[in-house]
Amino acid sequence: MRLDELLDELQVRIDEVRGTRDRVHSLLEAVVSVGRELDLAQVLRRIVEAAALLVDAEYGALGVIGPDGRTLAQFLTVGLTDAQIAAIGPLPAGHGLLGEVIHHPEPLRLTDLGAHPCSHGFPADHPPMRTFLGVPIRVRDEVFGNLYLTDKRGGVDFDTEDETVISTLSVAAGVAIDNARLYEGAQRQQRWLRANAEITESLLSGSSRPAVLELIARRAREITGARLAHIAVPVDGVDGLLVEFAVGEGADAQQGLVVAFDGTLSGAAHRAGKPVTALRASGDGRCADEPGTRGREDGAGPAVAVPLGTAGREGRGVLLLARAAGDPAFGEGELEPLVAFAGQAAIALELAERRRDAEQIALLEERDRIARDLHDLAIQRLFATGMTLQSAARLVEHEGAAERVGRAVDDLDETIKIIRSTIFGLRTRDREGEPGLRARAARAVGDAAPSLGHPPILSMEGLLDTDVPPQIADHVVAVLGELLSNAARHARATRVAVALKAGQGEIVLTVSDNGVGIPAQGRRSGLRNLDERARAVGGTFTVGTPDEGGSRLVWRAPLTPGG
Repeated sequence: MRLDELLDELQVRIDEVRGTRDRVHSLLEAVVSVGRELDLAQVLRRIVEAAALLVDAEYGALGVIGPDGRTLAQFLTVGLTDAQIAAIGPLPAGHGLLGEVIHHPEPLRLTDLGAHPCSHGFPADHPPMRTFLGVPIRVRDEVFGNLYLTDKRGGVDFDTEDETVISTLSVAAGVAIDNARLYEGAQRQQRWLRANAEITESLLSGSSRPAVLELIARRAREITGARLAHIAVPVDGVDGLLVEFAVGEGADAQQGLVVAFDGTLSGAAHRAGKPVTALRASGDGRCADEPGTRGREDGAGPAVAVPLGTAGREGRGVLLLARAAGDPAFGEGELEPLVAFAGQAAIALELAERRRDAEQIALLEERDRIARDLHDLAIQRLFATGMTLQSAARLVEHEGAAERVGRAVDDLDETIKIIRSTIFGLRTRDREGEPGLRARAARAVGDAAPSLGHPPILSMEGLLDTDVPPQIADHVVAVLGELLSNAARHARATRVAVALKAGQGEIVLTVSDNGVGIPAQGRRSGLRNLDERARAVGGTFTVGTPDEGGSRLVWRAPLTPGG
């Protein structure tokens, strides 16, 4: 009998040794598996999966502590289905029992987590949990996050050996996370350098300001993995920032919106002249009125606003980046290259503005030269020709011939008036700091080229800068922008032509394309607005279909009130 007892005890010890050996082997495999990855997201996922497997826990989670050191910026789970996660609602922020491990970064084992004084209970659709094991993960003596494990299978409690195994895994996890962060930082730095080089190359190749803004926003969104990126710039006469370009989820709704200085990250960053971050935009008062973060059912995730330049009105604008709920917060490692990129972007925008000013000066000088040539050469020669014809008319005896000569002199007189009016338009309109209708129309057509995919054909005729009143010119530019925008969104055309003509007491704007035409049952709210705008100034707006297909829209208005 004594021998049987000794043999049974020996078998138990052998089983324990085998179990310890298997557990050590599993631990080594987990360490190797975790250390093999270089992508930080994959490393974190492997850590929590390995931890749950090592201690046979039904549920596991890894909480990444945010920059404030008090709350969780990211929460990865194992054991919960997607349906359960959706039913539970917002991810934990690090309060209650989870916060206890954050505030006291030491291993914590509980037989009944509900009995702990820091426990706040579970949400309505949260699965029941009883046993608990929490262990911090340190990276270079800094607490990076915590491993949370609950409900050891078999209904038993977590023991000292479980705690030792997970503590050992957390040490290896800290090294793996550090390596992944260093690798990720180096890769990110390379992407930022490539983006800066691309922006510089775009500027040197003569890209327009809208194209540069689009490139800045797109590259920043791609590198940071943001859900939405937009650039808001200060505008004279507007109490806020105007969203000049947006890309990502809901970008169409952001374009052209005014971002207030108060209640927005963009406004705060613009005034402070430094980056402003939000751990969760949906619960941050500074993001209450921020476009792209308000009114979201799933809540808005981390966000950062980086000024393009210095604080105040002299700043070039603000770049806002917003991530989805549950994504990691913008840490110090990301902010430093992002600020450098924003500084480079500000320089790029300044260069674009300086180049535009230089082109404008060159244009004005060229217009002055043309005006001088018209005055000194064309007008003088036409005047001399008119005097000669007047003298010759007196010598012509045939009454019909004399009449024709007189009409020719009158035509020359009218031509001289037109040239003088043109000279006046060339010399005065730009000197007053207000671009003429010709320049504004050309700019609107040029800005529409990227969205259309090809440059529209533009023709202009008549004294657009002198005969068209400013209020009518404003209507024309607004109508032209709306028609080109509609063509880009709906026409699917390969050719768009714009004709602008002033004469015979009216101005006529015609936009035609070879696209799919305007469907009879389609939305016409935009066209009704254009018709109302025409009627408001005594004009008309017509929609037609040429024989070759497409559409032809004509907007006309008198040059004088009631004309």
